[in-house]
Amino acid sequence: MFSSGIMGKNPETGTLPTDPESQARFAFQNMKTMMENAGGTTDDIGHVTVFMKDRSVREHVNKPWLEMFPDPEDRPARHAVVLDLPAGMLVQLEIIAVLQGEDE
Repeated sequence: MFSSGIMGKNPETGTLPTDPESQARFAFQNMKTMMENAGGTTDDIGHVTVFMKDRSVREHVNKPWLEMFPDPEDRPARHAVVLDLPAGMLVQLEIIAVLQGEDE
């Protein structure tokens, strides 16, 4: 499964918080929900690209990253890129995951 950009919108309100900590937390929450809706889990994720407005956002991304993927021997590959994100976005995720088929 390949995702498009997963942003840090609050799923209850549909609004984009203005602070990087909330955006990062919601982005990871939204990523988890996307995986569940696709019939998988975050364990199925093989690669995450993290787009950040600037390097100061990285510390806010690391907290939910370590909570979701605590085992350093069993984490997806991660690539972080500084990018001029639009419309107030401070962080955005893209993932590649391998989902098991029904027969597997």
